[in-house]
Amino acid sequence: MLLKTVAAVAAFALTGLSAQAEGWYVSGSIGYVQQNDSSNSGETGAFTTGNLGDGTTLDVAAGTDYGWDTEFDGGAVFAGEVGRDFGNGFRVGAEMALSNSDVDTHTNVTLGGGSIDGLDAAALAGAADPLGVSVGELVSDGQGDMSQVAIFANVYYHFGEDRTFKPYIGAGLGISDVNVEFIPSGVGIIDDGETKLAYQIKAGATFDLQNQWELFGEYAYRATDDIEVANDLFPGSLEIENQQNVFSIGARYKFGG
Repeated sequence: MLLKTVAAVAAFALTGLSAQAEGWYVSGSIGYVQQNDSSNSGETGAFTTGNLGDGTTLDVAAGTDYGWDTEFDGGAVFAGEVGRDFGNGFRVGAEMALSNSDVDTHTNVTLGGGSIDGLDAAALAGAADPLGVSVGELVSDGQGDMSQVAIFANVYYHFGEDRTFKPYIGAGLGISDVNVEFIPSGVGIIDDGETKLAYQIKAGATFDLQNQWELFGEYAYRATDDIEVANDLFPGSLEIENQQNVFSIGARYKFGG
């Protein structure tokens, strides 16, 4: 299903274009991605906690709200695009982008609307004996990452088509296959993913080298709806926000110049 959707997106980007080589291009870029912080939220299934630190446990009802905040480090992004420049300011392309952002930290763990940062981590780990470390201390160690493979059909408009330096704007629609891994302090909480409709808006500038090569730099804001993943630590699902700010530099080769 994913391959069929990718093929449809790529076909959409190139529909109606001439088969002539003139005006076609390929490009590649490398950049820095800042994965925006996420306020994760979800609902539990029914379960009984581990030791709360005082020898007691708690029965948690199905549908209980829970969540926490996740901060991400900056990461790397790589992209490639094939498309056509019409020579009148407009350009279209099919783009693939790969990105990865490590988790920095998790904070503000809540269950049933209240903070549980101060509870012994055995409560969530399901351990019978106290672990001697709080929930807040356990999750603050931000191991894990969020990785994405996205395909976009893009439309661009360049200002000053006859100039060497050409600012441009663009927008794209596509899909993103997102994988999330949260393993704070080595404890596996999330290892799941989802494919979502994705969109992006861009702004950048192209410098024409006059030999069929162009250099460019651009900014892109990319996002999907929340990613819904399963919780491996206790029954429940979690929704994770997914927005990116991407800064890239690259080169574009135009055929038939």
